[in-house]
Amino acid sequence: MSSQQDNLQHENAGQDVIAVDADDNEIELVNRLEAHTGDGIRHRAFTSLVFDGEGNILLAQRAPDKRLWCTYWDGTVASHPVEGQSQEEATRQRLEEELGITPDQYDDLRLTDRFEYKRYFENEGVEHEVCAVLKVTLNDRTLDPNEDEVAGLMWVPYERLHSNPEWYRQLRLCPWFEIAMRRDVRE
Repeated sequence: MSSQQDNLQHENAGQDVIAVDADDNEIELVNRLEAHTGDGIRHRAFTSLVFDGEGNILLAQRAPDKRLWCTYWDGTVASHPVEGQSQEEATRQRLEEELGITPDQYDDLRLTDRFEYKRYFENEGVEHEVCAVLKVTLNDRTLDPNEDEVAGLMWVPYERLHSNPEWYRQLRLCPWFEIAMRRDVRE
């Protein structure tokens, strides 16, 4: 369990997120650590689902040093836009920072859904987010993962995962990814 001193020294204590109402309208900037502790503060977030041209989704295992949902599997990156940044801009930035995926590797980044959720993680914190879902299909699967962000990578057949998530329970999927996948209606 984190101590108050650990929380004050955590890198998130020096960052802000955008607090929003239930319709994703900006209210104010709030401290990122405060937004993820106690009962949490509803804020803007995104998850980006990265596919290849063969129907596979790239799952990324969160690094062990992540404060919340460390070593859980995400599909593929998730984060928070900063003030003045669109969801698409934030997604492009995180894809490059976490996985080395550059915009020349895709041309179809698109917003496909948005939902609100709230989940507590052990005794460490909470996610209370209005989460945008963005999808992208790579035409070049070259990756250069940042091990400070990503502990592992795995390409998984999305239709099988989407239809049978219980087959993948041993992976411990992030809650926002599970919600996004459940809500996803395949074209």
